[in-house]
Amino acid sequence: MTESHHHDRRTVLRAGVLGAGVLAAGSLGAAPAFALGKNRPVLTHGVQSGDVTSHSAIVWTRADRPSRMLVEVARDPSFRHARRITGPVLSPETGGTGKVRVAGLVPGTELHYRVRAEDLDGRAASEPLTGRFATAPIGRENVRFLWSGDTVGQGWGINPDRGGMPIYRAMADRRPDFFLHSGDTVYADGPLQERVTLPDGRAWRNLVTPEKSKVAETLDEYRGQFAYNLLDDKLRTFAAEVPAYVQWDDHEVTNNWYPGEILDLPQYTEKRVDVLAERAFRAFHEWQPIDARQAVDGRVYRSFRYGRHVEIFVLDMRTYKDANTADPNGVGHILGEQQARWLVRGLDRSQATWKIVAADMPIGLTVPDGTAIEGVANGLPGAPGGREHELAGVLREISKRRVRNVVWLTADVHYTAAHHYSPDRAAVGDFDPFWEFVSGPLNAGGFGPNALDPTFGPEAVFVHAPPAANSSPLDGFQHFGEVNVDGASGELTVDLRDAAGTSLWSKTLRPERR
Repeated sequence: MTESHHHDRRTVLRAGVLGAGVLAAGSLGAAPAFALGKNRPVLTHGVQSGDVTSHSAIVWTRADRPSRMLVEVARDPSFRHARRITGPVLSPETGGTGKVRVAGLVPGTELHYRVRAEDLDGRAASEPLTGRFATAPIGRENVRFLWSGDTVGQGWGINPDRGGMPIYRAMADRRPDFFLHSGDTVYADGPLQERVTLPDGRAWRNLVTPEKSKVAETLDEYRGQFAYNLLDDKLRTFAAEVPAYVQWDDHEVTNNWYPGEILDLPQYTEKRVDVLAERAFRAFHEWQPIDARQAVDGRVYRSFRYGRHVEIFVLDMRTYKDANTADPNGVGHILGEQQARWLVRGLDRSQATWKIVAADMPIGLTVPDGTAIEGVANGLPGAPGGREHELAGVLREISKRRVRNVVWLTADVHYTAAHHYSPDRAAVGDFDPFWEFVSGPLNAGGFGPNALDPTFGPEAVFVHAPPAANSSPLDGFQHFGEVNVDGASGELTVDLRDAAGTSLWSKTLRPERR
């Protein structure tokens, strides 16, 4: 994306729009509302699984009233010999959401789960909802997973005329073992309007809820962002069938945020980003199938092993970053010292063939925030400056320790690309060559391509981006990525796919020995 295109995107996000029509309060989309009638509970937003390991998984749901979460797990869909787990009370304290950690499972096993909500007096229960997941293998099995980011951004919401968000059906059709959501899981700063007229005269219609008619500021408004996305039946089906490892970026709070920021935007009555982030953080953990025991420092950076060949390192490049207005020539932070040490140590100790770093922002793409810097790259040639210092330290350390087969996956910039980084082209030469693959958006405006910062010697080997900023999902620039690891050879193949699942570009990498 050129710098001017990216500025257009940020301008769209900063401006915001107010919706004209909304769903009635108390409907499926109104997450904070609770039913008070005597009929049985209802599970309102489907079921999800996530943070799967070889021996455990998280199962999530939400009910429309205070009730007890009950989960059954079995090896077959008939639920013969099912194991029953009594979960937490689904209460207003958590916006009706709840999670169960299912432990003591057998590695590499496909499991079916069934969730009910039972009245607190035990007299009635909801209709059950079902899902499935497979525990992580421990051997040399084939592995397939997907990644992408950016859902319901830039005013492009759930469009009933196109059946909602069809990319989730295309992803489900790939039958992945798991999904990495690379951030911007919601757009809490992105109000929707019922109708958007496209440049060619076509009309885009949005489903709109009260929580999506303004920027989110209260806890219930942040909860409503996640509730809105789960109105889409294709997303709910995908979430029930495919376990996720989820991270966050900026739009879970507000555009381009950083700790300590004070907003100057008229649409916000609460100007303190730290206050907004605390509410958003709570809603994020309530509505995502994240295992709190795995999230380091109570945030989102954590790692997971998936068989002999794959280990995933999920980063948090938002919570610990310095100000966007910091000196781009200084010594900046994007991971924070503790997370940077954790990442180097984890990559060094990993016995997996492939170490997959799930980053919520790209390394070498210049992502401005007005006249400031939003991303890692400072847009300046020469030696590392600003936040580049921290990434240079990580790359230097893993090179010194001879860590091999590190691949970076990311989203954020709303197009898909393959970047190869090499010290032969870089201003610094003390790191090993590596690949970074970019994908997205899932259902948001298309942008790009951004300018590449030369510090780490990136080359854009493949790019698929729209010709105009904030291209609608109708224009064909929605994307997801797919990774296949062959169990026998250990070879890793990346496909960059469009919204229909068609492969636009593919690359096979052969593992190097340490």
